[in-house]
Amino acid sequence: MYNVTLNNGVTMPQLGFGVWKVPQEETESAVKKALETGYRSIDTAAFYNNEQGVGRALQESSIPRDELFVTTKVWNGDQGYKRTLEAFERSLENLGLDYLDLYLIHWPTPAYDDYVDTFKAMEKLYNDGRIKAIGVCNFEEEHLQRLLNECGIKPAVNQVECHPYFAQTKMKKFCHNRGIYLEAWSPLMHGKAVLEDEVVQELAQAHEKTPAQIVIRWHLQNDSIVIPKSVTPSRIEENFHVFDFELSQNDMKQMNKLDCGDRQGAVPGEMNKR
Repeated sequence: MYNVTLNNGVTMPQLGFGVWKVPQEETESAVKKALETGYRSIDTAAFYNNEQGVGRALQESSIPRDELFVTTKVWNGDQGYKRTLEAFERSLENLGLDYLDLYLIHWPTPAYDDYVDTFKAMEKLYNDGRIKAIGVCNFEEEHLQRLLNECGIKPAVNQVECHPYFAQTKMKKFCHNRGIYLEAWSPLMHGKAVLEDEVVQELAQAHEKTPAQIVIRWHLQNDSIVIPKSVTPSRIEENFHVFDFELSQNDMKQMNKLDCGDRQGAVPGEMNKR
């Protein structure tokens, strides 16, 4: 496993396991399999409605708490100072934990203009020792800059859609220059066209790896945190076995050329669902 050091000195696994769209009834078994495989970072969210399944898997694991890295997120409808504090308590109870390793704002929802107050509530939780690190999801440059201007703690992470067809090069540079790690959600593009791309297929054959392993390795070598998800045991294992090979500089150049701006998810500045 590779680790990264966040801007407050906290260490985080660079490869984690995501549970977006994993049904509650399947979450516990999927997370158990991930932990057995070797994952130590688990990413969930209040909006996923599966924090309890994650919590059960963590509680039944024999892995010491300080070897686990657990992330969850405050949903849009829970933003605002007081509501965020209340949402945090619910998430902590659902997960059965005493503290979180990383707490994120799920979307900026700029139409409601609550994200600064939300982040200030997270700063309080951080200063109280209840969260090891705080950050955001789906923030654009203007949203990040406002937090940097108006808040006292720099976000540790910005989790955004990122895959070879939507490489987020500009955002990554913006974050890197400010000591913020970019974390990729939908790193395999939901298993769609990017895994069937001719370049990815050729590299998979050359390295005797699967297309998904090539893409995950690309993320790692681009210095991004990555959280693939699956409920299929064989794929959970496959996505983890990416530390025994390396893409060459030429391989990386070929992969980097695939970026065509193909965003699959919502545009953050326009996503105001509550």
